[in-house]
Amino acid sequence: MNNALSMPAWMTVVACAAATLGSSASAQVDPTRMVDAFERAGGKFEGFRRSGAKGVCATAEFVGNAQGRELSVSSAFSGQPVPVLARFSIGGGNPKAPDNGKSQRNMALQFDLPGNETWQMGNISAPVFGASSPEQMLARLEAVAPDPETKKPNPEKVKAFNDANPDTLLQGKYFASQPVPASFGKVNYWGVHAFAFVDARGKKQFGKWIFEPVGGTQSLTDEEAQAKGADFLHADLRQRVAAGVVAFDFNLQLAQPDDKLDSAVIPLPQDRKKVTLGRLTIKSVAADSTGPCVAINFNPMVLPKGVEPSSDPMLAARAAPYAVSLGRRLGEGPKQ
Repeated sequence: MNNALSMPAWMTVVACAAATLGSSASAQVDPTRMVDAFERAGGKFEGFRRSGAKGVCATAEFVGNAQGRELSVSSAFSGQPVPVLARFSIGGGNPKAPDNGKSQRNMALQFDLPGNETWQMGNISAPVFGASSPEQMLARLEAVAPDPETKKPNPEKVKAFNDANPDTLLQGKYFASQPVPASFGKVNYWGVHAFAFVDARGKKQFGKWIFEPVGGTQSLTDEEAQAKGADFLHADLRQRVAAGVVAFDFNLQLAQPDDKLDSAVIPLPQDRKKVTLGRLTIKSVAADSTGPCVAINFNPMVLPKGVEPSSDPMLAARAAPYAVSLGRRLGEGPKQ
């Protein structure tokens, strides 16, 4: 896949996204309305992503292992180094979001595999997502959108939504319970959706993955976070990568037959077996806001042979809004 998309190529993406959604229940959610809702809820910042606006691009390398090859025929696990593009970001649409808040961190990945095959991922620093369906996500965004007069969310609308959708509060409660991560390179990143890993015999093993930093996680006290200020993560990542110490183990938590696989707000039980499929090593970080990540959507439905999506409705629902958002960013002058 090209790292930059021309406008004709973007139109093809939109067409493919529409086709993806056409046969699913998610087709009931208009992707333009979804992107509009993101802009109303989080603010519109021209050229920036509507989610994960404050970010930086990096290059990486992934080397799969024998356990990965046992589970999947994907060439990602061949044991040969695979080039990867990585984008680290803060959750939300504000490009000036503070780095020292108890908020979401993202690690989006694109594996450039042999034979022009691509694998894209969106990973977040929580084991659960903020909605179980596109309909619920849209309703949540519309509930928290600021009132035109007060410029603040209507507390009655927010309460009514939260009371009717308590599962959407789990992610926020998780972040509130965690300390501020010390680095983009020292926090766990979950895939939150279930995927099937398919072996040479066609056997499927479903699971949910997590990228865990080699050497463990690292956090800050409230006082340390305040002292760091609002803009330390990019410089910190560059320093750590220059020292050669940023790497993640790609771990897969194996699902059992009765586990719920169609919801990103319900994690697998903690006692499920976890296996390591390989290691991701970050090699370099962009010096500024440019880089090859600018025009990549990181759509988790872009999968290689040997990896298949679950029936989680949030997976198929991502493609079309991502394409709409990209089209707007390209027209505005895309930024990292």
